[in-house]
Amino acid sequence: MRKIEHLGIAVKNLKSSNELFKKLLCTEHYKEENVEGEGVATSFFMIGETKLELLEATRPDSPIAKYIEKKSEGIHHIAFEVEDIHAEMERLKSEGFEILNEIPKEGADNKLVVFLHPRSTNGVLVELCQEKRS
Repeated sequence: MRKIEHLGIAVKNLKSSNELFKKLLCTEHYKEENVEGEGVATSFFMIGETKLELLEATRPDSPIAKYIEKKSEGIHHIAFEVEDIHAEMERLKSEGFEILNEIPKEGADNKLVVFLHPRSTNGVLVELCQEKRS
């Protein structure tokens, strides 16, 4: 693991949350992106070397919609940047961690992503992300 890449925050309304975080952080979001496969609209803020990713559900069956229905808005996941997502998946499986998706998915911000089940990480949804290579 190289660093904390971003913190994901589930929000009900991306537009109003962008305004709230703009006031809080004294900076504009730098990017918005939809991830159709996950049913989510994202917005990114940069704080030093770490990003905040705001996540709004775009359909009622998306993981973010289910999360907000169950737990309300708030921190959804912590993402770690990795050099080789496949090697890191194998290492973590061998250490007993439960991988939620066996094949990396396309995520926002030009990343390949894999999630670890919270029951194997003290209740924290962990995302591994690797920059997609051309």
